[in-house]
This record gives sequence, structure tokens and C-alpha cells, in this order.
Amino acid sequence: MSGFPFDAVGFDLDGTLCDTFRDLGAAVNHALRLGGLAEVPVDSSRDLIGGGAKIMLARAVEAQGGLPEPEFDALYKQMLRFYAENNAVHTSAYPGALEALDELARRGVRLAVVTNKFEAFATALLDRLGLSHRFVTVIGGDSLGKGADGKYRAKPLPDPVIEARARCGAREPGCRFAFVGDSSYDVAAARGAGVPVVVAAYGYCDRPPHELGGDAVIDSLHGLIPALEAL
Repeated sequence: MSGFPFDAVGFDLDGTLCDTFRDLGAAVNHALRLGGLAEVPVDSSRDLIGGGAKIMLARAVEAQGGLPEPEFDALYKQMLRFYAENNAVHTSAYPGALEALDELARRGVRLAVVTNKFEAFATALLDRLGLSHRFVTVIGGDSLGKGADGKYRAKPLPDPVIEARARCGAREPGCRFAFVGDSSYDVAAARGAGVPVVVAAYGYCDRPPHELGGDAVIDSLHGLIPALEAL
């Protein structure tokens, strides 16, 4: 790998590898319509992303006063059903994504996706975009099951990043792993896992990118390789 500092790199999906907010927003609005609630402006749906689809819908519903749990759960199921059928209508890889993935692969770097999107939705989306074959593993928000608290072992917990590192060969002596993400969930998970993290400033950052605490910040995926080389 000619001295490249990492043997494996993990990526968040929404807002890091792929621009997904329009399809996610459409799914949220589908559920809101069914619940008799006001729709969210499409551009504003970017601000709801982070933590997974359920949290995204919860933010939209709570902004309008909330719903009883059974009603919310019913809308959430409708949202998931709609998204499963319409998850690649407007979604695409970010500029520079394919080039960055190709260059990492050329250098022998193993690649992973770690997302809070359920694994089945993440793999279906990557399949539809023709990206699945590029990754050693895809870890979704439900891939590791639930912890003792009854919640999925997903970001901001470090568990999925640790698991991605393991699947990419962390058991090999000296395996070096870095993570790329766009939110406080990603930075917290990487920090907890003890791996460096690059912040995607072009994504759906829930705080100003330079305040997220990453080791580097990039304005596009065209800058990823130089950022990793500098770590």
C-alpha cells in the first residue's frame, strides 16, 4: 500500500457516502400524511437525519405535538414500508465517492459501511446503486441486536465501529482502521472505538463540522485520500 496509513476504512451511509435526504424526507412525509399531520418541507428533512429512521420520524412528529405510542408505531411501520419501495428515487452517491472508493481499493484498503439505517435497507440501497460489491461488510443499526437496555447497539455506541474493524481484519497484527462520518453519532462511535475519524462537512452535520471533534474535516470526498494520508 506504499505507506498508506490505514488497512481499512469505515463509512457512514446517509450524508457521508450517499445523499439520501430527499427519499428519507418523502418517506417521513408519507407517514405524516397518513397521520393527518403537516408535511415537512423537503429541504428541511436534512435537519431531521441522525440516529436512524425512527428518530427522524419522531423529530417530525414531536415538532407537531407528538402522538400516542401506538399511533406513532403504526406510522413508523408505514414509513419503513414506503422507504423500502422508494429508497433510490432521488438518492445518489456524493461527488467523489466512486473515485475515493476506487483509489482506496487500488491501495488494498478494505471498506465497510456502518450506518444506523437497518441493515436490510442499507444493503438494498447499496445494491440499487451498484455499490455493494465494494464493501467487506455492511453493519446496520439493527445488525448487532439490542443491549441490556432494550435499545439497538448502534451509533453513538462504539459497538458497530468495533465490529466493522473486526470484520475488516482487526484481529490481524497492526491492522489500522479509520472512520468517516458526518454527525456527532459518528464521531462519538469512532472515539469510543478508539479509531480516528474524518468529518464530512458536506453532509447532514448536526453541529458545525469543525465543532464535532473529528481528526480531520473534508468539504468533499475528493479530499478524503489526502485527509487520511495526513492523519
